[in-house]
Amino acid sequence: MTRNVLIDVDTGVDDALGLLLAIHSKEVDVTAITTVNGNVSLETATLNTCKIVELTGEINIPVVPGANQPLKRATHFEHRIHGTDGIGGALSDMVPSKTPEDAYAPNYMIELAKSSEKPLTFIMTGPLTNLAEAVQRCPELPDYVEEVVFMGGVVSEMGNITPVAEYNMFVDPEAAKMVLDAGFKKLTQVGLDVTRKALLTEEHLKQLDGTKYGAYIRQSTSDYMKRYIERNGVKACAMHDPLAVAVAIQPNVVKKKHLYVDVETTSRICDGQTVCDFQNRLGQPPNVEVSLEVDADAFLDLFVQTIRIPMEEGTA
Repeated sequence: MTRNVLIDVDTGVDDALGLLLAIHSKEVDVTAITTVNGNVSLETATLNTCKIVELTGEINIPVVPGANQPLKRATHFEHRIHGTDGIGGALSDMVPSKTPEDAYAPNYMIELAKSSEKPLTFIMTGPLTNLAEAVQRCPELPDYVEEVVFMGGVVSEMGNITPVAEYNMFVDPEAAKMVLDAGFKKLTQVGLDVTRKALLTEEHLKQLDGTKYGAYIRQSTSDYMKRYIERNGVKACAMHDPLAVAVAIQPNVVKKKHLYVDVETTSRICDGQTVCDFQNRLGQPPNVEVSLEVDADAFLDLFVQTIRIPMEEGTA
């Protein structure tokens, strides 16, 4: 039985790869995609999402714009990693016929959750602003959602935007804290502790060459890989958002532990830090399934095999 999923994205390079994985997976049914300000502006994220949906041919999937800024903070884009257009200059000539819905993502999330006839999972790959707004408007929303899988945070390693904070948590820590405190039945974190071990390499690109998405993925990840070489000395790029999607598809690609997690919102140098209470020093009940280990080979095999679609299917 497939799982119904809503995917919330700030479509940059890796969000787009996550969308390809989700849309082509036989394990999940993508009922909607919502967009949020994050890597790029809301307008650019929405345009990129429409382009990716059109590229797949699944143009009936609704794309719903959401929050155009964090709850309380200024925007903080990541153009150096994702390019000014968010997807590394790929699809720059595409003018999609796919258009976004005339709706607002937080409201749409509430309506979909309440009306879904099958268990619904939210997969969040950007800042958590839309979901936080939805919870503000509908505090009982957690009762209607089977699981929330979110890419964000880091619990035992360094951050990627500050020494201690991961990007999605840093951009809107107030939203993240609201989601963590909302009481969702199952809240699964996929953070840098595992995504940094899930690297797309030249070998994977070669496996995708000549397929429907091979050229697109090479172009979109090119600058991302250059930045990764500069920072880490490895020609690869971390598959942050696709791994979150994979955890919703095949939960056993990561090993998790149920722990209490909070987010710092009032620190001069630690805003956005995800604080994980490994030793229960705070005496709080666990609220998050924290991903601590990953079977990177199994994940990357799932990714490549799922989107390794023959060229003729893309040109028919």
